[in-house]
Amino acid sequence: MKRVTGLVMLLGMLASPGLTADSEADRLERTTVVISEILHIPDGVPQELLDKAECVIVLPSVKKLAFGIGGSYGKGAMICRSGHDFEGAWGAPAMYRLEGGNFGFQIGGQATDLLFLVMNPGGVESLLSSKVKLGADAAVAAGPKGRIAGASTDAYMNAEILTYSRAKGLFAGVSLEGSTLRPDSGANEKLYGREVSARDIVRRERTVPRHGQELVELLQRTSPENLSN
Repeated sequence: MKRVTGLVMLLGMLASPGLTADSEADRLERTTVVISEILHIPDGVPQELLDKAECVIVLPSVKKLAFGIGGSYGKGAMICRSGHDFEGAWGAPAMYRLEGGNFGFQIGGQATDLLFLVMNPGGVESLLSSKVKLGADAAVAAGPKGRIAGASTDAYMNAEILTYSRAKGLFAGVSLEGSTLRPDSGANEKLYGREVSARDIVRRERTVPRHGQELVELLQRTSPENLSN
């Protein structure tokens, strides 16, 4: 009973605007800083995998739940390439949130940055649903690091989503099976000024919000073309 009460209290705190001190602008700025740092890690995310990704999700400073309860909670953004077949430039960001999973205990960090590479349209379609349980609704795998030969990427191409973590200076692929990802509808509404679904943001041409422009430009410079087609 105490565990349940603790969880309810914590979720209430996380949902309270007065306690989160987290605006959509702040979230996008942190997301930009985190992905910039991760993409500059030597022997980090293989460029050829980034060049074949349809979308990228970044969740800065994901935290473990407190009160002795397992699991984690974090908020970030998903950015996808535009066009029907994701062949265009990187588009506007959609806000996302993650809940559940015990990966923080595996890598030993109290606050962990997460990076997801969405590798095929099936993975994108799953994420545009209302809620996705990783490993059940979408196939996930810990992402490889460093230089990899083109032929060796085939095994990773079978996964819809490749996942990475960074905590206490350690960058590695990480298993996130059991965690859930969902669009952050309230944050998307605030960011775009009206009620809008993640699907509409990703699949329709939209003007990139001012606070997301640096993020989108960074991805465009780093991976200007989708080489998966």
